[in-house]
Amino acid sequence: MSDARLVLDLALTVRHEGRGGVADDLRTAADLTRWVHRHPGLLDAAWEADDRALAAVRSLRAAVRALFAHAVRPGAPGPADAGRLLPVAGALARLNAAAAAVPTVPVLEWPDAGEPVADDRPATGGGAGADLPAAALARAAIRFLAGPGRAALRACHAPRCARYFVKEHPRQEWCGPSCGNRARVARHHERHRTPPS
Repeated sequence: MSDARLVLDLALTVRHEGRGGVADDLRTAADLTRWVHRHPGLLDAAWEADDRALAAVRSLRAAVRALFAHAVRPGAPGPADAGRLLPVAGALARLNAAAAAVPTVPVLEWPDAGEPVADDRPATGGGAGADLPAAALARAAIRFLAGPGRAALRACHAPRCARYFVKEHPRQEWCGPSCGNRARVARHHERHRTPPS
């Protein structure tokens, strides 16, 4: 999975939920465990989240969303973030601290019937516990935000959307077709609204 997809998936665990509310897909340690297991290669399949890991990942997610909002400037941040963003300096400090929480070393694997693959692994031999998911996600966020993909990052401004997306073609304005439909319907209603008497 690409760094961009992984970090976007983390940011998208905050989403719109009817009547202008925002839902959080990472409310419990069990939610985080399920989310991690849906992202093969992020951590060992036997990894289980605890409350400390959940707090670390949620804290990192807040930093990532703040930095996404900063990256889409001069455009506006996602509506779910308005008024609740961390200052950029605080978000950077939080991201960098999470990335540094677990020291890593490069490891080379070369299967008999394949190409060599380099990967970063915890220098402690794998016993990084609660800090490991946040550290891995922070490193993916750093690679994405420092890379060329950041230029295509956008906030979706469809009504009631809380998503960020990577613009994949020149005419893409929303994160998906349903948001495009919602935005067009809202514009139509605004144009045809009867002014109050």
